[in-house]
Amino acid sequence: MSSGCAGGLSVTLCRDPRQFAALEESWNRLFRGCPTATPFQSHAWLHSWWLSYGKDGRLRIVLVRRGEELVGAAALMLVHRPMPLLVPLGGPITDYFDVLVAAEYADQVVPALARGLHRAARGAVVDLREVRPGAAVEQLHRQWPGVSGVLADSTCMELPTLPFDELVKRMPASGGQRVRAKLRKTDAAGIEEHEVSEQEVPRAVRTLLRLHEKQWRGRGVTPEHLRPRFAEHLTRATRRMVRAGESRLTEFRLDGKVVAANVTLLSSGLSGGYLYGADPDLRTRKVDIATLLLRYEAGRALAEGRPVVSFLRGNEPYKNHWRPETVVNQRFLLATAALAPLLRVHESQLTGRERAVDVLRETLPAARDWRARLNELRVR
Repeated sequence: MSSGCAGGLSVTLCRDPRQFAALEESWNRLFRGCPTATPFQSHAWLHSWWLSYGKDGRLRIVLVRRGEELVGAAALMLVHRPMPLLVPLGGPITDYFDVLVAAEYADQVVPALARGLHRAARGAVVDLREVRPGAAVEQLHRQWPGVSGVLADSTCMELPTLPFDELVKRMPASGGQRVRAKLRKTDAAGIEEHEVSEQEVPRAVRTLLRLHEKQWRGRGVTPEHLRPRFAEHLTRATRRMVRAGESRLTEFRLDGKVVAANVTLLSSGLSGGYLYGADPDLRTRKVDIATLLLRYEAGRALAEGRPVVSFLRGNEPYKNHWRPETVVNQRFLLATAALAPLLRVHESQLTGRERAVDVLRETLPAARDWRARLNELRVR
């Protein structure tokens, strides 16, 4: 660990995975004291991801302490492609990134975190993807002593936490009538809900992933969801997060058989449906599992006082039926003044790549589906 001191705060850089593991208790206190944090900033999620996806020698976590108290953290790692970059822990399977800042000391912590990250970034561009609007990274960006750039990132969909009947009223009248009719058929089928305990998580995750694969078979399943490292991470992280009240794994059973399962990640600011699996045979019984899941999760979020029910990334058509609010994540590029040319090269490459993707989507709308199916076959 390298260190610096400013304004009564100490700033260190953690490169040792064992020290990262030992931070769990203090990290969790900081996580609970950071109002902008999403579930993806929990120690359980990030440390589990590192165990499954991290590479030796790449860990770079900037820590800010006030005495012995951890009051700020930025969980990053070093990559070398397409150039030296500091990127968030969590990778593509993580929907939101943010730094952690203790709210009561934010005025001192944010500039200290910026200075610590500036020192850590002497040889690399900092590329912070999937930053939710209102995140603490925005404050960090304003305090950044070097050069920077901001790009749009993934689209997310969110609903305000309301009684389910109020959510149905947001839809067009004909859509609301269809939802009510579907739920009457679903309720008549007699599906029962079961919230999984910590000890049941390994078995329940296996069931969920089996149902998820079956649900998406032939329709372009995300290849990573079929890999053993993803199963290991999801099992380990979910087990720890269920214990800490940061996650919920719910099974939906019909005649004693699990026909659907859903992992929801939780923070003070949101309830996010991360991954679900459902038996496609439910369609023959006229069961609308997506609506059933939303009704259940909206009810839980309301009871728990979480202000937002998030669909997380993606603007799939079924989400738009509910007239959700569209929230576009941001991508912050930061560098020292000496690396300004490298940052601008990276920024232009990203912008060019995004334009090429947009053109491809317009000219070859089926290309994405074909690529997903080929990836699925390759993984199999």
